[in-house]
Amino acid sequence: MAKLAQTSVKYLIKAKFKASGYVERPDVIGAIFGQTEGLLGPDLDLRELQRTGRMGRIEVDITYDKGKSEGTITIPTSLDVAETVLIAAALETIERIGPCNANIKVVYVEDLRTVKRKYIVDRAKELLQQVLAQLPEPSQITEDLMQSVRANEITEYRGLPAGPAVVESDKIIVVEGRADVINLLKHGIRNVIALEGTSVPQTIIDLSKEKEVTVLLDGDRGGDLILKELLQKADIDYVARAPRGKEVEELTRKELYKCLREAVPVEGIGGQQGTQYLSEVKGSFTADGIDKKRENTQKFNEKEQTLSVGVREERKHTKPKHIRTGEKKEEDQSSMEKKNISIRMEKIEETHPEIKDIFKRELEDLVGTRAASIFNEKLEFIGRVPLKELEKALTQVENARAVVVDADITDEILRAASKGISILVGREVKTKRKSSITVLGQNDLE
Repeated sequence: MAKLAQTSVKYLIKAKFKASGYVERPDVIGAIFGQTEGLLGPDLDLRELQRTGRMGRIEVDITYDKGKSEGTITIPTSLDVAETVLIAAALETIERIGPCNANIKVVYVEDLRTVKRKYIVDRAKELLQQVLAQLPEPSQITEDLMQSVRANEITEYRGLPAGPAVVESDKIIVVEGRADVINLLKHGIRNVIALEGTSVPQTIIDLSKEKEVTVLLDGDRGGDLILKELLQKADIDYVARAPRGKEVEELTRKELYKCLREAVPVEGIGGQQGTQYLSEVKGSFTADGIDKKRENTQKFNEKEQTLSVGVREERKHTKPKHIRTGEKKEEDQSSMEKKNISIRMEKIEETHPEIKDIFKRELEDLVGTRAASIFNEKLEFIGRVPLKELEKALTQVENARAVVVDADITDEILRAASKGISILVGREVKTKRKSSITVLGQNDLE
C-alpha cells in the first residue's frame, strides 16, 4: 500500500473506538477495510485510495483496561472535503473489531491547511515585528548621524586624545582614555581630553593651571587611584564619577549628564579623607562646559575645623549671617551696621521671618546633594555633611542647634538629629514620632 506524502495531506480524520474484548492493531485495520468495502462505491474504496496515494497510512493506538480495548484511529487524506467526511462517516458503521463488539465515533475532521495558515500568520507577525524593530525612527537616524560625526571630531592636544573645544574653552573635562573621549563627543561634549594612562601627564597639569578642570573617572578602583594622583599633582576643580562598577565609555547620554551634574567641588578637600569624601558625596553641577548650577552659592575659604568623620567644613568668604533686629552692632573692616540677636531655637513660633528665609534658602541650595547643613544657636553656618554621617558629626560639633536636610524627615532622620538639636528642617515631614525637636517641612517655611 502506498504511503501518502505529508506535503499532500489536506485533511485528517480522528476517531475513537471501544471494543468489548482484547483486540490488536491488525484487527482494527481489517475491520476498517472489510466493513467499509463497497459501501461508498468503487471511487471511494479504501484499498484503491491507498494504492493511488489519495489516502495515507492508517495509524492505530490501543490501550487495555480490565479485558477491554479502546484507542484512537488517525487517517490522513488528500481527497476533497466532501469525500473525506464521507469516509469519516463510514467508519461509524463498523460494529465489530475482530471477535468483539465495537463502537467507533469520529472526534473531528481537521483541515491541515487551516493549521498551516494559522502558523503562517503567527510567524508572519513575528517577522514583521522584527523588521519594524530594525527600522529606526527618523529622529533616531538624525541622532545616529550626528553621533557618528561627533565621534569623528576627536583630535589630539599635545599627544593626548581630545575634543575640538579643548583649546578655546576655559573649562575642560578630563577622562581616563580615548574611548571615554569618543563617548563624550557622541553626546555633544567637545571640551574633553584624556589622560591616556594611570600617571598624570604634564599636559594635564599645565591645563589645570589655566582652565577650570572637572575630572570624570570610572567607578572602579582604577578611578580611585587616578583621583588620588590628580589631587596631588594637578589643580582640579571638580570631580565626577561613573556609577560604581561602570566605565565612562559605556555610559548612556542620560547617565553621562547625570554624573556631570553631580560633580563634587574639590576646594578645601585634600588627603585620604578628602578622596573618600569625593567618592561618596555628590554635589550639583551641569555638563557641556560644567557651568555652575547655583551661581549665587558662595565659596568657603576658611578651614578652621575639620570633622573627624572625614568631611570638610567650609566657612564663607563673607562674615557669618546674623538675624536682624533693632539692635545695632559694629562690624570690623566695614562701615555697614548689622543687626544681630540671639535666638531661642526652642520656640520657632516666636522667631522672625528672616530665620525661615535662611532655612528656605539653605533647603534650596541642598537640592540633589543628599547632605545636611548644621547651624549654631545664632544661625551661623557650621558645616555640611552627608546624611549618613549626620549622627556621628553631631557628636563632634559643639553648639549645633539647627539642621537642614536634603530629604524627607523620617523616624530614622529624626533619631539621627537628636543630639542637642532644637530645629530640624526637611522637605516633607513624614514622621509622627513625638519629640522635643521642632520639625519643619518645606510648606512650613512658606
